[in-house]
Amino acid sequence: MNGNCILERVAETRSTNDDLMARWRAGTLIDPVARFSKKQTHGKGRAGRTWYAQAGDSLAFSLAFPFHKSPAELSGLSLVAGLAVIEGICSALNTNERMLYQQGLRLKWPNDIVIGHAKVGGILIEGGQSSPNDPSWMIIGVGLNVRSHISEAAELKANHSGPIGGLDQLLMQAQILPDLDYIWLNLVSAFERLCTEFDQHGFESFMQRWSDWDAYQGEPVFTSHLGEKNIEGVASGIDHTGAYQIHTDHAMVAIHAGDVSLRRQA
Repeated sequence: MNGNCILERVAETRSTNDDLMARWRAGTLIDPVARFSKKQTHGKGRAGRTWYAQAGDSLAFSLAFPFHKSPAELSGLSLVAGLAVIEGICSALNTNERMLYQQGLRLKWPNDIVIGHAKVGGILIEGGQSSPNDPSWMIIGVGLNVRSHISEAAELKANHSGPIGGLDQLLMQAQILPDLDYIWLNLVSAFERLCTEFDQHGFESFMQRWSDWDAYQGEPVFTSHLGEKNIEGVASGIDHTGAYQIHTDHAMVAIHAGDVSLRRQA
């Protein structure tokens, strides 16, 4: 692990993303910081959703990382973050990517980690650049369900439209789920490595890697934004910017924001 990353563990906080965003706004960030909380009372999901992080059942942390690019040059970062999650899980569970793939682990554009149709985790990225000569500090928040029985929680059901999964579903027979701190440290190591590679080489070197984990490649899908359904077609992977491509009846359309979901067949 890169020795420049500061590691912080706390028992409880409102939101690790908010904690690090406050430091960025105050101009106090110097080195990368990874902040892990056993419990988040007001964890943040994408599009204003709430992420419930309960001690022992889920893992929530944020990484503040400085990029030597402008925010406009960071398209595709959420996809790289998804690959970092997979690398971290692979290392923490002492397995290989082929086994995880066979067990149904996938990435759902733009920032979800799923097992089959069950959501296991999500990624939220905030931050920016204070001035043109400063690095772009991006706060990458990660929430992972560790135990699949978390789906019994009423508050989670209210915030997720589909089934909820957990990392325990990826364990091999007789394998025991590692300690949360150990999983976190492996995730942070993967994030440091891939964020550094992304900062140096951009997104294009990650395109094929992400495509290999695409949950919806070749499937009939539709996009939605703020609950409004708009584009339907066949999922056709990502372009060099990380935008998702959907082949409609008339054209190939690149989606830069919103949600992509499977379309039920009649």
